[in-house]
Amino acid sequence: MNRILIIFVAGLLMGMTAAPVNAWYLAWFALAPLWIAVVQLRQQNVKFMILLGAVWAMAYHGQALFWITGVHPMTWMGVPWLLSLLIAIFCWLFITFWGVFLVISWCLGMVLWQHFKDKYHLRRLPLFNSISQISEAKIILRIVFGVAWWCILEGIWSQGSLWWTSLSFSQSPNNLSLLHLTQLSGPTTLTAAIVAVNGILAEIFITTRDDKGLVKNTSFLLLIPIIIYGGLFWVGSNLYHRPLKDVAQNAIHLGIIQGNIPNEIKLNPIGWRKAIAGYTKGYQSLAQKDLDAILTPETALPFRWQDIKADSSFYQVVQAEKIPTFLGAFGSNQQKFTNSLLAVDQSGKLVDSYDKIKLVPLGEYIPFESVLGNFISRLSPLEARLLAGNPQQSFNTPIGQVIAGICYDSAFSEVFRQQAQLGGELILTAANNAHYSQIMPAQHHAQDIMRAVESDRWLARATNTGYSAIINPKGETVWISNINTYELHSDTIFRRQTQTPYVRFGDWLIWVLFFFGLATLVL
Repeated sequence: MNRILIIFVAGLLMGMTAAPVNAWYLAWFALAPLWIAVVQLRQQNVKFMILLGAVWAMAYHGQALFWITGVHPMTWMGVPWLLSLLIAIFCWLFITFWGVFLVISWCLGMVLWQHFKDKYHLRRLPLFNSISQISEAKIILRIVFGVAWWCILEGIWSQGSLWWTSLSFSQSPNNLSLLHLTQLSGPTTLTAAIVAVNGILAEIFITTRDDKGLVKNTSFLLLIPIIIYGGLFWVGSNLYHRPLKDVAQNAIHLGIIQGNIPNEIKLNPIGWRKAIAGYTKGYQSLAQKDLDAILTPETALPFRWQDIKADSSFYQVVQAEKIPTFLGAFGSNQQKFTNSLLAVDQSGKLVDSYDKIKLVPLGEYIPFESVLGNFISRLSPLEARLLAGNPQQSFNTPIGQVIAGICYDSAFSEVFRQQAQLGGELILTAANNAHYSQIMPAQHHAQDIMRAVESDRWLARATNTGYSAIINPKGETVWISNINTYELHSDTIFRRQTQTPYVRFGDWLIWVLFFFGLATLVL
């Protein structure tokens, strides 16, 4: 019971690294207790080890993702109060258990690796002539495998639809120096660093205790993780402190409208009238500031473009003021709706659109619909299924080629990397987090900071109720809105054409780790 409590507390500490608590420093030792338990238990008690992995993961993912329950109550959508509560709990548990499965898979992989090494390899190699050499080699190889296996699992999970809480996410928004390691190979770089430091701490704890549990006089070993962290910090700090070197001819003067339309009224006539009035008024006010473009949130006007053109004061004011705009609205493709950001030029002509790639599970579509569709009522009031955008799309706009993301896209670094590789010069994101507590907008802001740092791009984000923001390529928040307020803001961002190693080569580190992990089995 004591071990279960220790593992549970460790998971809670890891959960506290996420925004808005932002205790990022806890991530560098909060995984170590689970590592210790897995190594000590090995295959002697696999069921208990699986339980400990599940406890740690429930505490971490469950706490970090508890904001999902903010979808309750959904009575405004016609869902009864009790059913709404049950749906919210189901959504939270569903995505939490997906994270639990990742951690259990890691634990089982570590046990199988240990069993394989004990049975077949190190003791037979002439390279190792003593028990101490065999033990030291196992520790090194176990750390390599543990880091590689965790990163591989995160890489697999991030290809699916249920992804938010990578270990790398724990360092955003406050540990900007270490966050710059993601410029090398994306989130995998930082995840690998966190797991490695935790693994080294765990192995030091194990090896500095004798058979009776007494501590040996080998405290100098603690210098190893300290030196490694210091080296990582030095590399990240050098990347962080490089000058931006932005030039005036690449400046974009951008306006942002935070409409503050409650979701309870967003998709009914009252909300429609309020949205049209608010965004029309905001556009007219910002147009007096000689801007290059104006950005609105996700589904700012929840209509199709042809409907907005036919009967909307917003379209009329765009034609009158002649400022290009990025309008959150619905597109249509193959007789289905898309959640889109529309690029409208100064004449009111639609020149291009970005269609949301990563749709929200259970909200914009039902995963495993052939199974779950019979049990889950659709949580979105839209009559049509939303269609996901093309992952290879580019977004050519009146202010140049833009990297775009809508809401849930922000959790997937590959969405932004591909657009940057195709020539995107700045990032624009649009979101609507109105149905959640302040925890979710804070975490969403942290995700966007990571995307700006990875790609070395300026980022502007417009949200319905907050937090809208301007973020520079260093990950620094130049401006951020209040929550649940109607706000107008104008600022200057810059186009950039740099390519970080991550943008240019992708997640190359995960392949290096894969081959190193494989090498630990055949060495």
